[in-house]
Amino acid sequence: MAPTLLLKVRMCFGSPQLTSRARFLCTKDIKPNIGGRKVDRKNNRQPEIPNRAFRQEPEDGKSKKSSMLPQTSFPRSVFAAGTAKRTAELMKRKAQLVSEEEEQQDGGRRTGKKIGKLQPPERPLSPAEWKKLRESLGNPERFDIRMMKALFSSGSDLNIAKSLLTFVAVEMGTLSYELLLCYLTLCVSSGHDDEVSDVYRIMRGSFPSLETGASSLFIKAFSRTARWKEAVEILQEVKKVYSPSTRNYGDVVAAAVYHNDATTAWGLYDELIEKGLSPHQETWDALFTGVKERGGGKEMGAMSESEQHERLLGILMYMRNNQIYPQQAVANRIKSWFESLSNQKWTAAWSSATPKGVCRCCGSELESIQLSAEEYQELKDRVMTDVIQGKDVFKKTTPEELERFKVFVKRKPAFDVVIDGLNVANINKDKSKQSETLLAVVSELERQALSILVLGRKHMLTASRTWNRHNMSLIQQKAHCFFTDNISEDDPFLLYATLHSGNHCQFVSRDLMRDHKACLPDGPARRLFFKWQRGHQLVVAGYVVAGRRVRFQNIPCFDTIVQSTGDTWHIPYDDTEDRSTYEVPQRWLCLTRKH
Repeated sequence: MAPTLLLKVRMCFGSPQLTSRARFLCTKDIKPNIGGRKVDRKNNRQPEIPNRAFRQEPEDGKSKKSSMLPQTSFPRSVFAAGTAKRTAELMKRKAQLVSEEEEQQDGGRRTGKKIGKLQPPERPLSPAEWKKLRESLGNPERFDIRMMKALFSSGSDLNIAKSLLTFVAVEMGTLSYELLLCYLTLCVSSGHDDEVSDVYRIMRGSFPSLETGASSLFIKAFSRTARWKEAVEILQEVKKVYSPSTRNYGDVVAAAVYHNDATTAWGLYDELIEKGLSPHQETWDALFTGVKERGGGKEMGAMSESEQHERLLGILMYMRNNQIYPQQAVANRIKSWFESLSNQKWTAAWSSATPKGVCRCCGSELESIQLSAEEYQELKDRVMTDVIQGKDVFKKTTPEELERFKVFVKRKPAFDVVIDGLNVANINKDKSKQSETLLAVVSELERQALSILVLGRKHMLTASRTWNRHNMSLIQQKAHCFFTDNISEDDPFLLYATLHSGNHCQFVSRDLMRDHKACLPDGPARRLFFKWQRGHQLVVAGYVVAGRRVRFQNIPCFDTIVQSTGDTWHIPYDDTEDRSTYEVPQRWLCLTRKH
């Protein structure tokens, strides 16, 4: 940071010649508000309010002090007379102020005059020039904060931001926490780590504590420098107050790896996992990169190559157990790491799978999508308990109807396929042919000599232009049918009938069942449901056309999951950013070992 600016800041926070008013603008009466904002109780002109764009809301719910809002003292008891009314009035006024501030930021109105979005200057300005610029804009509220945000958004030169800090320090006698936080964000985002060190000294010496946003920014910046151990210290301080984020852990893990400190890197990684956090892809990238590219040795700090080998294989098993797919950059790192194990002779290649579940590169057969008997029973029990008999099931049906359906299913032979009748009938755009569409699908499955259950609603039995009586009669001849009340949902019945019939039974629907999967209480159960769904759900391919055979999308026979046989690894990876959470990758990293 420029010597002039540092001198100004030191004068603000340490000079014995500073006036009493200016001292109040510094740290004398700033009280810590851990995890939230810093409030200067003796300054009404320049409130110490963190930037909304870079902070989290305070956990204790205390409101900020503002020159625009008079400080109101409330009784401690919420039952005291008048408290609710005064609180409502205060909240209303705060809402109006927030609305006005947002309009200002978007080029909205300011009292008495409209101003557009602040345009930052193209060069550093002197204090006199900054003052003139502010006056030309009508002395808008929070000029310094809004201008610093504009500098950040436009990617302006850092020297312009420094000149703005100098102007504020000269005019106000201090730099507010919020302004320093905005400046810190600008420095970190643009990689000015030397400047971050200066801001750290100023904020540490001026404020009793740092909130979430500032701590995270310092961790990120210091992790990129030789001062990375200070990032570890900040992380340890943060843990005393709140749980660090996955990004906080990842930044320090990457720094420890880069500086060849395996004990710290893996210790923090284990801590991250124990807290139930899912590592970012960048963290895995750093761990698989290791120190070989920098040091060329066989060991990473105090960790032997064999220990490192086991830990990295543990990451792959974590991906498998949590059905996580590495991004292509991480897949490249994994590929390079396996190839670097010269004594094991691994061969790596990019591949895909055939429809029969065979790797096109090495010819290995991938794991089956079908559930084992134990997995199927576990899933069946969980779905019956948490989805079919869950606390909200009777919002979708009635106890009597559900019991009637259970008796119906028990009296019938096991079904081969269960059809969501209304869902399938709506495949075509022409809604006047719903019964015809459903009949075509039922007829196609009947041709395959399958035992079919069609789930529908009672209104489908009422003759209409949409529901042809003859078509519905044919459907009831070709399949078992159960029609629920019109207010009921089909999905719980569909899941019950399919799971009750056995592991061979499939279902026909375009519904992705995300709501029902979300009813399951934990990750393993939801992943098991997703695996079962991918192996049992039939989806009509395209539209149903009269006179043509109905086609269904292929059900994969293999599971898309990280898998190994000892001498092979097959790792599905993301080669696109467009994949939805309910979709799986189509590309694989194939790794084979020669003996």
